[in-house]
Amino acid sequence: MAINLQPTLENELVLLRPLKRSDFNALYQAASDPEIWKLHQNPDRYKKEIFTVFFDGAMASKAAFGIIDKKTNTIIGSSRFRLHNTSDEAVEIGWTFLSKAYWGGTYNTSFKNLMIQHAFQYFRYVLFHVDHKNYRSQRAVQKLGAILVDKQGFLKHLSTTKETGITFMLDREIF
Repeated sequence: MAINLQPTLENELVLLRPLKRSDFNALYQAASDPEIWKLHQNPDRYKKEIFTVFFDGAMASKAAFGIIDKKTNTIIGSSRFRLHNTSDEAVEIGWTFLSKAYWGGTYNTSFKNLMIQHAFQYFRYVLFHVDHKNYRSQRAVQKLGAILVDKQGFLKHLSTTKETGITFMLDREIF
């Protein structure tokens, strides 16, 4: 079975669809609040020139989604998959952000569950790499049922070489 890392997924709340070049302005609008990136390892990502690099990486990944609020038909954030570099049983969900207006509700759980269910069709494990200081993201993945599996390690896919990453995991066999 061929792995599709960029399907269109939806439920009653959100539509996840492949990110398009034409989404840049709307996605940057959602990402331009400095508060979104305050706990992030790249806290200046709200700046357009920094966000452009992030967006270009998302496009190059061929596994990035625009997250659309179905009530307003507006793009509210982004997330993506990444194949694990040492295991064909694992995929990472990451590079996720939501517009601040969508924090604390059901949106994160709603779209992540779509991604998790899709991933479990192909992989046994879903991984989330989070900076050790980003308590907001840590709580969000724990609410999904992910468990902490690694307290050390490089977040090599990010623009840092500091050992600040921790890994959370979901196992299809116990999810």
